Amino acid sequence: MIRKYLTALAALTLLAGCTGLDETTYDIITSETFYQTRDNVYQGYVRAFEHAYWSCAGSNFQVQENSADHFMTPNRQGHWLDGQTYFRTHWHRWTIDDGMPDGVWKNNFQGIVFTNSAIADLSKLDPARFNMTPAEINNLIGNLRALRAWFYLRLLDTFRNIPLCTTYPDEEIQPSQVPPEQTFAFIEAELLELVGTLDAKAGSAGNGLKQGMWTKAAVAALLVRLYLNAELWIGQNRYADCAAYAQRIIDGEYGTYAIATRWDAPFDWNNENCEEIIYAFTSSYGYAHWVYSNDMFWWGAPFKASPYFGFTDWGDMNARFALQPGLDLAGQPYTFANGQPVQKFKKYPDDVRLKKYRNLGNSTREGMFIYGLLDYTDATGTTQYVRADNDKYMLYLRDQVGWFEDTDTASISPRPSGGAPVMISDMDHADQSSGWCLIKYPVYRSDDAGKIEADYALLRLAEIYYSLAECKFRAGDRPAAARLLNTVRARYYPPGSPSLYTDDGSQITEQELLDEWGREFIGEGIRRTVLCRFGVYNGEWWDKPAEADRHTAILPLSRGILNSNLNLVQNPGYETIN
Repeated sequence: MIRKYLTALAALTLLAGCTGLDETTYDIITSETFYQTRDNVYQGYVRAFEHAYWSCAGSNFQVQENSADHFMTPNRQGHWLDGQTYFRTHWHRWTIDDGMPDGVWKNNFQGIVFTNSAIADLSKLDPARFNMTPAEINNLIGNLRALRAWFYLRLLDTFRNIPLCTTYPDEEIQPSQVPPEQTFAFIEAELLELVGTLDAKAGSAGNGLKQGMWTKAAVAALLVRLYLNAELWIGQNRYADCAAYAQRIIDGEYGTYAIATRWDAPFDWNNENCEEIIYAFTSSYGYAHWVYSNDMFWWGAPFKASPYFGFTDWGDMNARFALQPGLDLAGQPYTFANGQPVQKFKKYPDDVRLKKYRNLGNSTREGMFIYGLLDYTDATGTTQYVRADNDKYMLYLRDQVGWFEDTDTASISPRPSGGAPVMISDMDHADQSSGWCLIKYPVYRSDDAGKIEADYALLRLAEIYYSLAECKFRAGDRPAAARLLNTVRARYYPPGSPSLYTDDGSQITEQELLDEWGREFIGEGIRRTVLCRFGVYNGEWWDKPAEADRHTAILPLSRGILNSNLNLVQNPGYETIN
């Protein structure tokens, strides 16, 4: 439906000024002119959803992941230096002229404008004129309100002090910021109403054709997120409310959901049939597929890695995102508590996700990471290996960062043939072999039916289990936390594995719980929030020193944003303007 209506909307916009060249033409189609058919109603409705999906990539993804302790975008000998913008993100040293915090603000508020506009338009329509029922129109409006609450939840998380705009056109041209408590209360009230009015999921075989529609469980899942982070965002302990809604979702009060038995099922090409998915943005090759964009996972693999996957329908990949190292240049583990994601996985060595990613044919795969040599078979049947973009050396992906170049794969330290070793491991000294790569969403072969088909899983039942486990842990009930976590973790280990938590939950410390959030949701765009909730976002990890205070736990307003609205006040700790 989304593909059809967005295509039709684009075509209608292009044709609007091209019929009857002797008539007066206009550059704007008013809502009164636009809404003529039932299709037009859905066209107006879906625009905000396409923008919402797009906004998951780019600035939002980079701020959540590149400013946290899993991902990195280092200078790879000239690649990705980009004015050191990624350095500043890694170190939390943004300026008010940096693009990433600015993009988070703009992308989310653009989405809010789209939802407010569509809500205003649909609220004025007579359903009978479009062969629709009042309930159908109200359901569309409810979906838009849920999406708007999601936009606001992200802004509350990243900026705290934001304007609250719920009408279109805006009642104020230059609205002032409201206290975080007011934004929190608005989101809560919207979600509490919608959990009672939206449709519940039907059946038990995933969302199916309703993928991308907000349901009772989906807005309840947003309530779980809201309450879990309430202490961080507004200084109020709402863990009891978080636990209550999490339990209702798990008990099936809002529809039937279940933890998938295969770890990759929530991310696979047919995940609309996965019972674990609560809400996902729909994707398809040739249509919207932002999860596979250059701003997210497509540039999460090395240059020229496409032949390794057998997907060659696009241009070369590019290692914009890789995992931070767990080993120093002497091959020794780092001693800081956070970061080093590969080593956190290796703590439980029988984890099936640690297998090297390979396509197995017929839209199936194994493994979640690529590392070491990346082999493929060329057109002549000869085994080849992925090389650097300049063809200077063969890639050997390591859990280290440095100038390895053509160092022997048996060497733990840099010994390139082109000169003396450079024993520096930091954001400014990486090559194309530095860092493992995460392949969470499959990159299937060009001749596989499931290529670039996976929907983007925004809300999974696993998050509900982990949220409830955290509530139980914070209440002192470690056995309950262990049971909840093991419900999900059991799919990663063989039966009887010692990697599962014991019944008493004695292994679950606060650090272990934080690490387990990292293993389960690595690369899913929430890591910064989790680190902030655990109070360690301003601490140290690879090439990031501890910070003097915690002001960077919320983002700065950019110079452009402040100049565009003189009623806005800069967040504490950042440069302001006259």
